[in-house]
Amino acid sequence: MIDSTETTAAPEAEEAAPNAIAVEGGSIPTDELERLTSDIVGALKTVYDPEIPADIYELGLIYKVDIDDDRQVNIDMTLTAPGCPVAGEMPSWVEDAVGAVAGVSGVRANIVFDPPWSPDRMSEEAKTAIGWW
Repeated sequence: MIDSTETTAAPEAEEAAPNAIAVEGGSIPTDELERLTSDIVGALKTVYDPEIPADIYELGLIYKVDIDDDRQVNIDMTLTAPGCPVAGEMPSWVEDAVGAVAGVSGVRANIVFDPPWSPDRMSEEAKTAIGWW
């Protein structure tokens, strides 16, 4: 599981997001889980909110990523605002991006609003991209 509210297992993930990342993998070998985690984060970084020049991972919109033993990926994510004009489309963008990762058997992206998103979740990279300095 990649959970943006828990402790870090991968140092590169800590640098990429303002919140720590936790990874759990059941019976998936550690090296495979680390590769999947890195590749999933990379895929998430290809998805952009069309109104904000930063990817959804750096914006802190990804709350949790679970990878089960069958390599099915379940993602809890949020939006910068409940009325986001791409709310209906963004989960499919996430599913398509993560579904293209080698070894992933399927993806389900769920929109959640608890806790509500705030700018505090953005990485320094995202803040720089949108000029919040």
